[in-house]
Amino acid sequence: MSSASTHGRLHLPTRRSSASAMSGADQAFTMLRTIYTVAPILFGLDKFFNLLTFWPHYLAPVATQVVPVSPQAFMYGVGVIEIVAGLIVAWQPRWGALVVALWLLGIIVNLIVLGSFYDVALRDFGLLIGALALNRLATRRA
Repeated sequence: MSSASTHGRLHLPTRRSSASAMSGADQAFTMLRTIYTVAPILFGLDKFFNLLTFWPHYLAPVATQVVPVSPQAFMYGVGVIEIVAGLIVAWQPRWGALVVALWLLGIIVNLIVLGSFYDVALRDFGLLIGALALNRLATRRA
């Protein structure tokens, strides 16, 4: 029997796609890096257009007391920070993931201070955990 045959059966090598050849950790890293790059950039851009929602509704009034600007002007700043955070994830996922995690923590605190949108705060807590997972995966890759 040849080395290519096992119990009379011929086993031919199969081509694996690059996605299936990646380890589960590599696939998780790629998925998380992609979403934590794209989502902050898109949400950041939307702070300028309010297409998804009227973002100032999610802002605790104390924020504009600390930074004396209109709620919409505050949201413009938020948008810039979110876009930059997404770009950092794209170029330096290890550090960008921490920036996004801290940013999400700030959003959670804002929503709790606002006293509403607890469902969004809980969702953002889940996203924060995902950002921390991206940081751990990125650290492993370094």
